[in-house]
Amino acid sequence: MTTTSSPHVLVSGAGIAGLALALQLTRSGIRSTIVERADAPRPGGQAVDLRGASREVAERMGLMAGIEPRRVHELGMAYVDGRGRAFGRMSMEDFDGEGAVAEIEIARGDLAEVLREALDEAAAASPGLVELRYGDRITALEQHTGRVDVEFEHAGSASFDLVVGADGVHSATRRLAVGPEELYATPLGGYAAFFTLPTPTDLEPGWFAMRFVPGATFGLRPDLDPATSKAIVTLRVDRDPRLRGDRAAQEALIHRALEGAGWHAETILRAMPGASDFYFDELVRIDLDEPVKGRVALLGDAASCGSPMTGMGTATAIIGAYLLAERITEDPEALPDALAHYAADIAPFAELGKRIPGGGIERMVPASRFGAAISRAMTGVMLSRPFRPIVRRMFAAGSGEPALPIGRAAERHAGAHAGA
Repeated sequence: MTTTSSPHVLVSGAGIAGLALALQLTRSGIRSTIVERADAPRPGGQAVDLRGASREVAERMGLMAGIEPRRVHELGMAYVDGRGRAFGRMSMEDFDGEGAVAEIEIARGDLAEVLREALDEAAAASPGLVELRYGDRITALEQHTGRVDVEFEHAGSASFDLVVGADGVHSATRRLAVGPEELYATPLGGYAAFFTLPTPTDLEPGWFAMRFVPGATFGLRPDLDPATSKAIVTLRVDRDPRLRGDRAAQEALIHRALEGAGWHAETILRAMPGASDFYFDELVRIDLDEPVKGRVALLGDAASCGSPMTGMGTATAIIGAYLLAERITEDPEALPDALAHYAADIAPFAELGKRIPGGGIERMVPASRFGAAISRAMTGVMLSRPFRPIVRRMFAAGSGEPALPIGRAAERHAGAHAGA
């Protein structure tokens, strides 16, 4: 179906949120341009889960056939001591996919690839509706009645009916539209890092293993390829703006935190300098009163972020993209109304996506040896067989996820696409 009067939407960011939005718009006959500052798609990334509403969105969008062969089949999470002995386990089956590990886990880069393949298919069916441009970014925007004038770093300036910032927690679109990051970002007391490394031979297959040490937690998580794993490190340290963009300083900080920490700390430290996908960033929460400013809408982490500690960033991104596309396709000629409805639709999902399990970094990362010992003891007790039903009920009660709206134009199109 092609709309009679189609707006032109600019999407900043070719991550999960931006690709999902462009896919749904293209399927509904709405023109979009995606700009991505990276020169090419970013592979890898840590595993993300699809459960509840985000899984339902993936099903409505007809993505499950592409997701299934790329799933990371995790058995659960194991908490280990300095010799690698598990003192607590949270299996996927025991927690019905509602614990730390969901039934459907997929690397962020692989989910993006699924979306790109679906977008290519949609673009082939409707030539000229979507353009994906790498190596460029928005440098300025100016809103007028009914349009947004945009300047790019490399391409010439252009006008769009709507601009969507899907460019992450450090969103340049948000900065240009509503103000500097400092107005909306709350530091959460630490940093997170992850990267790929060869799987140690003694790692228990299928289990995401984690260790508590003073000032840090670190772990190894399975990849789709059994030969590789993801190192994940969370640091509880004071904020230091000088770390931004300084990989040597970032690695030095991780070295100080993990040196002599036992288990596979040395394995992680040895692999870190050569990792091509090394990621390091401050843990921050992003709070906006409204994800819409005139004809600029913010999506995913650009609009609302609870940090990687929530495990909800990708879920909120794909849900938001789906809801925004649904509202736009209902009546493409009434974009202000569509954006107002999107803001109301995404609000409960965004709020849920900022809840950090266990109460924040103070609970997740012990500050001292005594705290680490207490964390190990409490985890062992809570995940023991007698307490497991109680913890399972806590996870189930803590979800509180709202229901997705149903029966809109893009959903009908996705249903037809999935059944084709």
